[in-house]
Amino acid sequence: MPIEAGSLHFAVGPGIALVALAVIALFARWAFGSGSTAKPVKAEELLTPVATLTRRESALALRAVLSDAGIRSTIREPAAHRADVLVFPEDLARARALALSFGGK
Repeated sequence: MPIEAGSLHFAVGPGIALVALAVIALFARWAFGSGSTAKPVKAEELLTPVATLTRRESALALRAVLSDAGIRSTIREPAAHRADVLVFPEDLARARALALSFGGK
């Protein structure tokens, strides 16, 4: 069947394919999207400093004491010769009591 010079029949197939791909892309974005536009929370905003020590080794020792008590903690080193031990807010009171009894500086 001859195609007229002004006919757009040749564009119908690729046009349908592009529309189908757009529909699939929108469905995939909807189905696999997080659904949340909230700003992610940084770990520093969740954790509270319980002690600041001058040596990393002392901070690691305090972390071991906290871990033995069942308290999750981490270390942040914001500057040279400074190590902060951070815990979750619900463990803060117990962690402070253990940090006060901790003798390593």
